[in-house]
Amino acid sequence: MTSTAHSQIRSTEIGIWVLRVLLGAAFLFFSFMKLSGQLNMVAEFDLVGLGQWFRYFTGALELVGGLAVLVPRFSVFGAILLLVVDLGASVAQVVILHMDWIHCVAIAALLLWLIYLQRAALRAFAR
Repeated sequence: MTSTAHSQIRSTEIGIWVLRVLLGAAFLFFSFMKLSGQLNMVAEFDLVGLGQWFRYFTGALELVGGLAVLVPRFSVFGAILLLVVDLGASVAQVVILHMDWIHCVAIAALLLWLIYLQRAALRAFAR
């Protein structure tokens, strides 16, 4: 292996870890906001109309996904779970809440990038 190839692999590994930590921390924070009953989260989920159980459910999914993203063996699956949660949030932001949705798109882009960088793990799982 050439030193250029080795440095590219190393850069990719560092990038994956940066994304894991960034996204894991973000979703752990989002989870905390929901599970701790922050007033803005309670009000937002009231507007969604599915009940507060859905806030707890979403917070639990974000907690599981945020932790899974930080564990290399489960990281790609955690990212897929969080992408599904983020897509649901995007729909709620646009259709029901009529709020800013661009942050959901940015987070989805980062999650897709992380999934892409870890595509070998998906291929290995499919075998």
